Amino acid sequence: MAVSTWVLRGCPGLVHRRFPGMLHLKAVRLPPALAAAADRLLLLRGSSVQNMQSKAKALTNYLWSRKRPPEAGDLRRKARQLERQLREEMVQTSSSDTPALLNVADEQKLQNKILAMLRKTTYHWEAVRAAHSFWGESLNEYVCVDSSASMLSVAEQLLQGDSDSQTPHFSTVYFRQFLPVSPKVKFNLVVSAFSLNELPSLAERMETIQTLWRKTDDFLVLVENGTKEGHQMLMEAREVVLKGGDKLVHDPREAQVFAPCPHHLPCPRLSSQKPLSCNFIQAYHPLPFSKNPEVQEERFFFLILRRGSGETEEPWPRIIQRVLPLSRHVHCHLCCADGTVQHAVITARRHGRDLYRCVRCSHWGDRLPVVNVPEEISPSSGDNGSAQTEDQS
Repeated sequence: MAVSTWVLRGCPGLVHRRFPGMLHLKAVRLPPALAAAADRLLLLRGSSVQNMQSKAKALTNYLWSRKRPPEAGDLRRKARQLERQLREEMVQTSSSDTPALLNVADEQKLQNKILAMLRKTTYHWEAVRAAHSFWGESLNEYVCVDSSASMLSVAEQLLQGDSDSQTPHFSTVYFRQFLPVSPKVKFNLVVSAFSLNELPSLAERMETIQTLWRKTDDFLVLVENGTKEGHQMLMEAREVVLKGGDKLVHDPREAQVFAPCPHHLPCPRLSSQKPLSCNFIQAYHPLPFSKNPEVQEERFFFLILRRGSGETEEPWPRIIQRVLPLSRHVHCHLCCADGTVQHAVITARRHGRDLYRCVRCSHWGDRLPVVNVPEEISPSSGDNGSAQTEDQS
């Protein structure tokens, strides 16, 4: 079992509950105007809260259970496999004079059965508020893009809050069904949230990612559900952007991973025979309807890519599971700058009071201000801040 050592990065005036790298957000709350707008839309459309909540739950369960759209080659292979299996079964029970062949009626029945089984086992596919709350009037323009005209209409009504004036709560918001074509039209921040799984093939997902990256002047933020599918789709997107597959290079600046990965190497959670999803959790206050709990949690995965050098970013490891504080030691799992996942068991006696208290105050998603050092030159256990870890893999 591989063993490595961590030391706490020099942090003058360290406050354990607010150390560098702590990113944990308390439960976030929707803006009151947005909640009022949602309530107003329900009343205008004559929908009951109970009916809307049951439909929302069914939609959420569907979105969380679905897989990526199947590729044409996968469908053909699956159809051939089903055909061989069903043909053997039907030949054995056939009344045809030629047992090795099926008559016309049985052949048609076989094809119908294959199509029915494919339909049952195959999935078919035919934020402005948050940005404004953080940056306010410093943002000059918002462009909201969605291929669905209905979704754009709802988004526009939600921005009006509970007002009948047809005026958004903040200006310079534009709604489009398509991205601007010109490569010269770029944006400081481009966000794609829960959209990639709506695209029908890998080729279209990759083309969309490249288009979004061409539109990015500083940061590209991608968010998907915190499932294996969501994680793997964003890792596909990460690879496409980092490799740079564009035939025409409109911006020579190099792509960098800003978060959550502390490296540009293949994801260690996808390298094993049983790939694991990587995700994070955010607590939030849902819409204030009668049957909603006070606080809910959303599990998601995100990827932030940036243009230009990322040399100023510290390669600190990120906590990728819940921190488990026990009586005299703390368990945490770290994604590290060398492309590995490590399981650290830290105690104050062996690894120093400062590091122990920092980890104990940490949360899933935080970055620990520690650096990895070779075992043979690591500080003694009495030094402040050394931490011995075990390689999870």
